[in-house]
Amino acid sequence: MKKGIKIATIGGGSSYTPELVEGFIKRYAELPIRELWLVDIEAGREKLEIVGAMAQRMVKAAGIDCEVHLTLDRREALKDADFVTTQFRVGLLEARIKDESIPLKHGMIGQETNGAGGMFKAFRTIPVILSIVEDMKELCPNAWLINFTNPAGMVTEAVLRYSQWDKVIGLCNVPIGAIKSASAVLDKPEEELFFKFAGINHLHWHKVYDKTGEELTEQVIEGLYAPGAKPEKVVENIKNMRFLYDQVRQLKMLPCPYHRYYYMTDNMLKEELEEAKNEGTRGQVVKRLEESLFELYKDPNLDYKPEELSKRGGAHYSDAACEIINSIYNNKGTLMVVSTRNNGAIDDVPYDSAIEVTSVIRAHGAEPVNFGKFPPAQRGLLQVMKAMEELTIEAAVTGDYATALQAFTLNPLVPSGDIAQTVLDELLEAHKEHLPQFFAHKEKATATV
Repeated sequence: MKKGIKIATIGGGSSYTPELVEGFIKRYAELPIRELWLVDIEAGREKLEIVGAMAQRMVKAAGIDCEVHLTLDRREALKDADFVTTQFRVGLLEARIKDESIPLKHGMIGQETNGAGGMFKAFRTIPVILSIVEDMKELCPNAWLINFTNPAGMVTEAVLRYSQWDKVIGLCNVPIGAIKSASAVLDKPEEELFFKFAGINHLHWHKVYDKTGEELTEQVIEGLYAPGAKPEKVVENIKNMRFLYDQVRQLKMLPCPYHRYYYMTDNMLKEELEEAKNEGTRGQVVKRLEESLFELYKDPNLDYKPEELSKRGGAHYSDAACEIINSIYNNKGTLMVVSTRNNGAIDDVPYDSAIEVTSVIRAHGAEPVNFGKFPPAQRGLLQVMKAMEELTIEAAVTGDYATALQAFTLNPLVPSGDIAQTVLDELLEAHKEHLPQFFAHKEKATATV
């Protein structure tokens, strides 16, 4: 790479951007960024201008030689970029609120990356990420795409499968929170532990070892899930609800916080319905939180990331993205948990699919650490969810209604039959503006057999 780095951030008006900028600033000695381009769409212009001005203040206060550019022209930002990060939301928070509220109305989980809502986020997002990659092929063919737009695993697989673009890594903050949680339970520094994660985005399991090779997983399970233990709080947007101790003990692995949607569906649904009635869905809560964040960002004297950003739900996302870029640029070999091509690391899912796994990050990308086979309890859920992801991605690309219905039917959080079709149809109509691929077909296969 040439001296000095150009980074383009798609979704630059995001409330997470200050954390991204902070991460670049603290790594500047290793990661000499000469240009940071923050890109957004017309609907995000005001937020881009607010957060962009704050980013410029942060860079100036740090005294680093980096220019922060703001633009609505994606192609201008992508030209000759070395790295492209993506953190956008198609349809903005209003789309998330629909993803949550419509399923809840029909008595099913309403969540932005799981169940019906998660599939619709994929339907809206995947065509956009594929169009970004087409621009990258023309304007920055040697760049790396670092994606933390959700659903991160499906987005990563869509790029690998349909764009044939290998220089992509997906990122999620959940494993980072899990690592911090286990470290606290064991009262050991993170750097003295080894974490072996495997699965798919928002559906992984992990084991913990110390530096002598002794496995400490059962100690963490006892500390977090035994009767009387206080459940961990890994991410802001998931209720801090218990797991069933006997079930987790049988797994002999630590579950992802999102497993609550599959292991404790009834209680999670009850909580979501109660919260939606009282304070609104999580999307409505986040919308209010973002409004207060952007009021803070307007302060012309604010030139650092405010503590309030940690309540947004995506803490550590942006900082981890900076470290991936740093590790690629400097060939550091950092161990990180990322979404990348399986390449045989997990026996139980297709070789060319995207998995979320502990990986070594080098100049040529992510090398997944081999995991092997899962026991039956994990394998069964993983294979169903991976098949659901494959169908969801195919439907997002083709706009095929029957494929979308099949994905709905396979998802454990969506009841099958008429109710699945009803919710599918309602969400399609609600998001019609952002789903042209589904409405290009003159006929839909809606007949029941």
